[in-house]
Amino acid sequence: MAQIAYLGPAGTFTEQATRSLTGDFDAELVPCETVPLALAAVRSGAVLAAGVPVENSVEGSVPATLDALTVDEPLVAVQEALLPVQFDLLVRPGTELGTIRTVASHPHALAQVRGWLAENLPDAEVRATSSTAAGAAAVAAGEFDAAISAPVALEHYPSLQRLVGGIADVCDAVTRFLLVRRPGKLPEPTGADRTSLCAVISDEVGALADLLAELSLRGINLSRIESRPIKDRFGEYRFFLDFDGHVADARIGDALTALRRRCSTVRFLGSYPKADRAPAAVRPTASEQAFRASAQWVEDVRAGRLA
Repeated sequence: MAQIAYLGPAGTFTEQATRSLTGDFDAELVPCETVPLALAAVRSGAVLAAGVPVENSVEGSVPATLDALTVDEPLVAVQEALLPVQFDLLVRPGTELGTIRTVASHPHALAQVRGWLAENLPDAEVRATSSTAAGAAAVAAGEFDAAISAPVALEHYPSLQRLVGGIADVCDAVTRFLLVRRPGKLPEPTGADRTSLCAVISDEVGALADLLAELSLRGINLSRIESRPIKDRFGEYRFFLDFDGHVADARIGDALTALRRRCSTVRFLGSYPKADRAPAAVRPTASEQAFRASAQWVEDVRAGRLA
């Protein structure tokens, strides 16, 4: 049976998302303490793939994932999942809301329920843990009174019970997760795909505008762009880009060719079906047919077949 790593421990949203990402094949899920460790297990061949969080609609990107994808051997995303993020307040049996004095969870989770805590547990002391599941484990061990955790945590800590469910300051918050593998055969294009890459551009006036123009000229919709510092080169940054389309699409391949020429480095991070399956909106001049027809015209010109 294939082994799939994920950002653990067991009982986190990442485990829940990785289950959905691997639902179409048998896999044993293996928790890893950090995202770099999960990706290192993929690079070494110890596991087939890894499920990792990449961005949250409230807290933004997950820096540990972005940074870990840019070092060592390349890895590519082959699938994504969007998981609604609502938390449970887990307690030991007999605990009531009015008796809770300490609440534990991961800092990202605490940030997403700050308003709820202020309204419902204003006097409780908030404690940060390494994960939402670690908070649940600490409550089970008697270290804290309550934990803000993913619903799946109850499966791993049956001694706890749900006191309040569906907690979220932003009711429609979601987190995007990626299933990441070593390079190989890519998922087939579906017409509703996303391509991700990381680029380092030259320190010149207009360099970023030129990069974005390559996408705009080909009618490519940019859905996300973000910069992260290159840790050993102060003042220099990597740009992470997500855009609609698959590397097998003529317009995407043409754009990547141009970006490879313009950028100091480009790391391809994958082309994969979008979780929402929303088709890419492509104007007629950027369609596959238009690209094929223009490419054929150039071949005819080069071959002297002018009409």
